[in-house]
Amino acid sequence: MATELNLPEHHALRAILSIAGSDPSGGAGIQADLKTFTAIGVYGGAAITCLTAQNSLGVSSCLPVAPEFVKKQIQLVLADLPVSHIKTGMLGTDEIAWAMAESLHDFSGEIICDPVLTASDGHALFQKTKSNAGLQALLHTATVLTPNLPELAILTGRDLETPQEALEAATALLARHPKLRAIVLTGGHIQEQAGEVEDFLILRHTSSPEILTAKHPRIATKNTHGTGCTFASAFAAYHLLHGNDQDAFLKAVAFVDTVLRQSAVLSLGKGKGPLAHHLFRGKV
Repeated sequence: MATELNLPEHHALRAILSIAGSDPSGGAGIQADLKTFTAIGVYGGAAITCLTAQNSLGVSSCLPVAPEFVKKQIQLVLADLPVSHIKTGMLGTDEIAWAMAESLHDFSGEIICDPVLTASDGHALFQKTKSNAGLQALLHTATVLTPNLPELAILTGRDLETPQEALEAATALLARHPKLRAIVLTGGHIQEQAGEVEDFLILRHTSSPEILTAKHPRIATKNTHGTGCTFASAFAAYHLLHGNDQDAFLKAVAFVDTVLRQSAVLSLGKGKGPLAHHLFRGKV
């Protein structure tokens, strides 16, 4: 008896490529990215920039992959899979960032860049150079940037404390990189004692940026390992599904909020526990 063939939805014919570091504990990096893509319902590939020795207690050491090998991973995936979105995370070195920028120079899809420069325990995850030419070249390829407050401060060379200072810095960053269409500023590090978190979507417009916000209660939990990676990956996945920055922003905020709540009661790891992506239920 013939079986009826159900053709996949249009988004099922596209994929996301994550280019980032590996976390053997599974909480952040490539592992968190792939879990997020799967939980939301999109296909994900992965090109690894760095190997790390880490767990929930922190990062012990990093081993950058040879830049040419990173480039080869990217080129082979892009030559084969229908990649419409790329999400970048940990770069490791400026040379790796340069190799990535060269590989993505002619990519016509979305590039969501999560500027992972330091770990939450303070361990440096990017070996800077005097000019950071590779990092700057990569930022010039990005369409969306998803920094937290400390990352935005590093990228702009400013001391940032208040939401107003952060928004001014984000606006300056938009002006510096013409291809950037939007910056998503995650608010977990802003006014950390407040009971509410406010995330920001800063959209480029001809006259002045449009700023959208999402407020939600701050969740008291130690299980926050990989939230930045997860948010950027969720934004990329929802943008693939819906093709809209505002929808992707609001749904990514809701996704991370949901997973944080579901993870709060768990005890995985002896330090900052990971998010339990596998417990995600339903659509947001």
